[in-house]
Amino acid sequence: MTSINNRREAREAREAKLDELHEKLTEAVDQLVSGEDWAQALAFAAQFRSRSFNNTLLIWMQHTAAHEAGLVPDPMPSYVAGYKQWQQLGHQVEKGQPGYQILAPVTGRFASPTPSDQTSWRRLNRNEKPRPGEQVRSKMVGVRPAYVWDAAQTSGDPIPAPPTPKLLRGEAPSGLRAGITRQIEAAGFQLHAVANAGAIYGANGVTNYGEKTVSVRDDMDPAAQAKTLAHELAHVLMHGPDQGDTRQHRGIGEVEAESVALMVGAAHGMDTTGYTIPYVSTWAAQVDGEEPSKVVRATGERVRATAMKILDQLDTQMTGDGTPPGLERDSPRQGPKAVERTGASPSTMATAASQQVALADVRGLR
Repeated sequence: MTSINNRREAREAREAKLDELHEKLTEAVDQLVSGEDWAQALAFAAQFRSRSFNNTLLIWMQHTAAHEAGLVPDPMPSYVAGYKQWQQLGHQVEKGQPGYQILAPVTGRFASPTPSDQTSWRRLNRNEKPRPGEQVRSKMVGVRPAYVWDAAQTSGDPIPAPPTPKLLRGEAPSGLRAGITRQIEAAGFQLHAVANAGAIYGANGVTNYGEKTVSVRDDMDPAAQAKTLAHELAHVLMHGPDQGDTRQHRGIGEVEAESVALMVGAAHGMDTTGYTIPYVSTWAAQVDGEEPSKVVRATGERVRATAMKILDQLDTQMTGDGTPPGLERDSPRQGPKAVERTGASPSTMATAASQQVALADVRGLR
């Protein structure tokens, strides 16, 4: 009975620490997104319009060719806009930089006295006005070629940018990667190592529900790989096709998955905040109509429960659960001589302060 009570107390202590850590993450995100630099970056980004999936692929292919030709320094495109749009933002396309051809919509105006009757709509000429009582709608009637340029192809004032996530360096805690991998495979997903970010749309990891695969970059340090695996495992457990409520906004899913990765890392003495806080902040800020801190706060219970589910199945050396070092205590994963590992405590972590390709059933572009 004593052993059972000890295990229950240890689990409750770990749950309390995870709750505290999530609260500190919420506070850190709130402080970051309220800063002046962040506000300027969002204001800049807001002047761009999202691209269709087909146009995203067109931009990607043409930017890759420009990079291979030495015209742009980075293999990944960043901000893209039309010639005049760049001028409105204080930038000028540099001489000799070719534009990326995309498909722009062509719209026409249509009028109808009885909108419910689909056969009653007629197209208006350029300057034609509707008849009295008619309703007017704009519809896409075709496409035309248009051109955009990447930020790297322009010159002008520095582009304001929010803090970028910094990959973890160094070795991963012993057994962590293997333990997370086992859970991914137990969920029916196959793990693939890819050579670099270019193989998975510029991400660190990708979960594909249709193919039941998790792909992770193999060119990162072991610590970064372990953190990314935890992130992808969270997607596997929380954001499958049968969990429609959690898939309504990708930003919420990314906040949840990266928060779980933070907690799993913290339980093993890993400080992931240099990556997690900017990453979570960016995605939380993309949820329309919600303050970023409220988005993070609303995920607390699901995040903690998922983190505990993962931790309960790991046979790894974790940070202490509140028991004084050296005190013998039964534990299902640490044995009778568990000692607290040195690492980042929640209070230390609180002082540390994403190119998206949208695929129909793919999550986790990190």
